[in-house]
Amino acid sequence: MKKEIRNGICLLFFFALMFFSGRGVAQLRVEKTMEILSVRAEADNWGLGFGAEGTQPTGNVSADELKKYDAYYVGDPSEKVLYLTFDCGYENGNTEPILDALKKHGAPATFFVVGHFLESAPEIAKRMIADGHTVGNHTYHHPDMSAISDAASFQKEMDDVATLFQELTGQEMAKYYRPPQGKYNTQNLSMAKELGYSTFFWSLAYVDWNVDKQPSKEQAFDKLLTRVHPGAIVLLHSTSETNGKILDELLTKWEEMGYQFRPLGDLAGK
Repeated sequence: MKKEIRNGICLLFFFALMFFSGRGVAQLRVEKTMEILSVRAEADNWGLGFGAEGTQPTGNVSADELKKYDAYYVGDPSEKVLYLTFDCGYENGNTEPILDALKKHGAPATFFVVGHFLESAPEIAKRMIADGHTVGNHTYHHPDMSAISDAASFQKEMDDVATLFQELTGQEMAKYYRPPQGKYNTQNLSMAKELGYSTFFWSLAYVDWNVDKQPSKEQAFDKLLTRVHPGAIVLLHSTSETNGKILDELLTKWEEMGYQFRPLGDLAGK
């Protein structure tokens, strides 16, 4: 009898241990999950969700929420206006055809440049200004800025490219910032705002950055004509041979659809 009681007590102790151990493991899993979710909330890649043709896409963050950080991805949904922007990682002969097309249409654009572009193509940067375009900050080394939490390091990436631009052109760089690869977090947005920058994402883009696998004209038009919408901030890459070839016709088609082109300054108010 005593043996049975002892066995019963042992069994109860065993199940109790398993129960509380299970709770501990479950708690650890919950804490780990919350930690992962916290990281995801802090750092993200800019992304879009598309609805009906001709309507504005939704972003990772709403336009209203972004405005708290002086950041934008889209303009007024009631105006058939497009804001043309180009990311310039380096120069490979396609920027000047793009500039020619913009000049032909009288279309203002913003070029987000990195340090390498300014070092290797200063005359093209000067032409951007001479043609009436805006040059914005894409950081000096094009790093993942969401991985930079130190304010001094963040500022240096911004200041170095702005300083070089002023040395080359004699003009101050516009306080417009585009996060490399669209990687960001709220801390980055706050730091950019504290430095006086407006941050610009985009609401219309396509896969044009792979120079070894350029889209055809038909593939480009399939995305850029069907997904165009009022207030679109358009992201194109100046390294794209396709963009250099199609931009004149693309701008013509957008004009025929009733769109006009305005500078980012109209959207940001500066």
